[in-house]
Amino acid sequence: MKQSVLLNTGPLVALVNRREQFHKWVTNQFGQIEPPLLTCEAVVTEACFLLQNVYGGEAVVISFLQKGIIHLPLSLSEEAGAVYELMLRYQSVPMSLADACLVRMAELYPTRELLTFDSDFRIYRKNRNQLISVIMPEEL
Repeated sequence: MKQSVLLNTGPLVALVNRREQFHKWVTNQFGQIEPPLLTCEAVVTEACFLLQNVYGGEAVVISFLQKGIIHLPLSLSEEAGAVYELMLRYQSVPMSLADACLVRMAELYPTRELLTFDSDFRIYRKNRNQLISVIMPEEL
């Protein structure tokens, strides 16, 4: 089993919403991951926004936090400078706040893989020049 995987918005939404294209794939991935999954408040915010029209969707995300399935170890207050620097470096992509937080988390937790659907993480680098190890469907 994989431990302490970093979690992006897309897989979280696909896990909760059975109508999502990669729901089955991400459900299988979650079965191979030892909780907690690490993410940031920006990812939780994005997921809740995207799930607002899915019955009970936001509640499921919040329950993952309450049950300890998802953990939010990044303090944006403490990491704001590093996060903003990443957003400036990748402004041509562009990089969202959630993506910048996840890249920063990849720097802080260097052995962790990132569960994502976002191919921009093949462009982003942690510590300026290191690849971020990603878990994503082959067809992306």
